[in-house]
Amino acid sequence: MVPLVALAAGAGEKPSSASKPAEKAASAEKAPSAEKAPAPEKVTKTEEQWKKQLTPEQFYILREKGTERAFSGKYWNNHEAGTYRCAACGQPLFTSDTKFDSGTGWPSFWKPLSPAAVELHEDNSHFMSRVEVVCSRCGGHLGHVFTDGPEPTGLRYCMNSASLAFEKK
Repeated sequence: MVPLVALAAGAGEKPSSASKPAEKAASAEKAPSAEKAPAPEKVTKTEEQWKKQLTPEQFYILREKGTERAFSGKYWNNHEAGTYRCAACGQPLFTSDTKFDSGTGWPSFWKPLSPAAVELHEDNSHFMSRVEVVCSRCGGHLGHVFTDGPEPTGLRYCMNSASLAFEKK
């Protein structure tokens, strides 16, 4: 696990473009004057309980770390104002204010609602080195974070629509 708080060393420094996404995410999200958000209460369920609650696609993505096809999810082109929550546990994760069109076919955000909303994990699957983003409350796989996003963070949280539930403002 690569929690944001553990990566906050050097948070006052502007990360270089060569920074790892997890380090860059920690630096960009930890404002010097920001108070540390309390850790959310964990949600723990058996795989059978998750299967009953989630659709097959949601289970595949959130619990088995799958990925939906680009341009196939319901939120990649959503332009309404509101909050994106974890589809498994309902925790608020992102707002429409930080959503942008990355051209990738997945909903993309330049920062989470709060640093405590997500956890970052090293992901070396599929012969790639990436940083996985999971819900800090239930551990559900949301997507990955990359360092090719817009300012002010330079990050692109590339999420699966099926891992999100949208609540209109």
